[in-house]
Amino acid sequence: MLAEAAPRQGFFERPEFEAVQAHLPVAVQPVAEFAYLTGWRFREVIGLTWDRVDFGGETVRLEPGQTKNGDGRMCYFTPGLRALLEPQRVTTNATATKLARIIPWVFHRHGAPIRSFRRAWLTACLESGFATLISQKPRVIKPHRIFHDFRRTAVRNLERAGVSRSVAMKLTGHKTEAVYRRYAIVSDSDLRAAAAKLAAASECPAAATVTVLPFTGTVQAR
Repeated sequence: MLAEAAPRQGFFERPEFEAVQAHLPVAVQPVAEFAYLTGWRFREVIGLTWDRVDFGGETVRLEPGQTKNGDGRMCYFTPGLRALLEPQRVTTNATATKLARIIPWVFHRHGAPIRSFRRAWLTACLESGFATLISQKPRVIKPHRIFHDFRRTAVRNLERAGVSRSVAMKLTGHKTEAVYRRYAIVSDSDLRAAAAKLAAASECPAAATVTVLPFTGTVQAR
């Protein structure tokens, strides 16, 4: 059998994500934020429509057939997700009023669907220090982070939070545990935290010694 390729190791710590996001165009910054919070695939994020967002029930869902594995998916709001979607709803309503038409997409460029922003992503990575400029003419940029790294990041964050693997797989849309495990990457900060816990445990005082007192009573034979 062919050897299985090693999984990519890319993921974002929050400050790294914010650094890249700050250099993205305003219209696509919410796309990156949503992917960071949920771990959804790029096509799932840009294809999300408002009829799948329930502010009253505090859920966001994808119907069966709208995901890569064909299964439906639902996420409950977190404070971060609500803080993202509420202003996005306000912006969409304002744009729809200005254009005098309905805008079905949650994420859009002034009412137009977002198809791709690869060039903007490369530029944002370069300006935030997460890419290398290979050549100026033609302009070639090698990114150190890709959009799909948000998916690995979400899995790692779920693992850190102690969410059970079966529930985490439902949230991210992984159908098999074997594939999910390839995304559960241990970061350098995780290893440092483990080392700190080990050091703290080794510095704990040894278990209290047991003092044996001599027996002073008498034993009667039967």
